[in-house]
Amino acid sequence: MTWSQQYAPLGSVAASALLAALPPLVLLALLASHRVRAATAALAALAAAITIAIVGYGMPTGLALRAAGYGAAYGLFPIGWIIIGAVALYDVTVMTGSFALARRAIAALVDDRRLQVIVIAFAFGAFVEGAAGFGAPVAVTSAMLIGLGL
Repeated sequence: MTWSQQYAPLGSVAASALLAALPPLVLLALLASHRVRAATAALAALAAAITIAIVGYGMPTGLALRAAGYGAAYGLFPIGWIIIGAVALYDVTVMTGSFALARRAIAALVDDRRLQVIVIAFAFGAFVEGAAGFGAPVAVTSAMLIGLGL
């Protein structure tokens, strides 16, 4: 099914842009309230986005739901592969003893735990970003920080 999007369904580009900005605002407002869990806030923002697409922009309901499913799959599969790879890397380094060696080496650099976090997060994270990209540093460095007991 082909659907041609109207970029100014409210008659004004500014009003239409404000309408389109509502889902992230819903997410941020719910997260800032500290009363709603992140998963619930994300689902509320998704519901707002689907409602705005259908009601505000005139998108067919089936197409809006399929677009939401495609977006979820497009986001989850690459992230899932990174997490699987990070966990596998962590398990291999722990089993071979390389993780203990890396932990001792990083701990020997500085005694302050805050500086250890900076070394791991920025220096090692930059290396992994260059090697793998796409958020892999977050997954790998968080596994390292957890292994250090932080």
